[in-house]
Amino acid sequence: MTVSESPLTIAVGDVGVSASYARPEQPFATLVLAHGAGAGMEHPFMRGFTDALNDEGVATLRFNFPYREAGRKFPDRPPVAIAAWRAAMDEAARQGAEHGESGPIWAAGKSFGGRMASMAVAEGMDTAGLVYLGYPLHPPGKPEKIRDEHLYGLTLPMLFLQGSRDTFATPELLEGVVSRIGTSAVVEWIEGGDHSFAIAGRKRSAEDIGASLAPTVADFMRARS
Repeated sequence: MTVSESPLTIAVGDVGVSASYARPEQPFATLVLAHGAGAGMEHPFMRGFTDALNDEGVATLRFNFPYREAGRKFPDRPPVAIAAWRAAMDEAARQGAEHGESGPIWAAGKSFGGRMASMAVAEGMDTAGLVYLGYPLHPPGKPEKIRDEHLYGLTLPMLFLQGSRDTFATPELLEGVVSRIGTSAVVEWIEGGDHSFAIAGRKRSAEDIGASLAPTVADFMRARS
């Protein structure tokens, strides 16, 4: 099934950022997706993931952070990234309302994008749940610099999809964080996957890798929608 995308521009303060909205017939939920620090919303991983989610009955909205839109390499500071997240979620709600839908809206992000989503929720952003595609729990090789403090006050459904070889999240540390969060959080390991979910010895395009994650995410959302 091919679902057409609608290009959008979302206002974040006094700047506009690119976004793309796709809606299958009668979606059971909407997922808003933010990119990681090193690639924008048009990366094949992002497109493959949202295309496959559309096939699973999920409407999607991908968007760029302001730094990416401006062609800068260094990610936005949290206040700007959180403002972008709020604007994207508001736009997803508007798109749903225009189509007569009021279903749940989820927030998801690759690495940096997911961490910024969780920080936005910690500061009051409303969402049905959070999906992390490779949560950057700590910098590679620096497990002592753990980024987990804001997670423990969150009680909404959270899915951590993580490669078992991801250098941004030592498995034992992430398992401990998820356990401390409580029953609302679940971690699903992609055996052999790195931070981009590539698996040594398996040649797959970034688009196919992104698409391979969609069924697990859709099942998690469907069970909690």
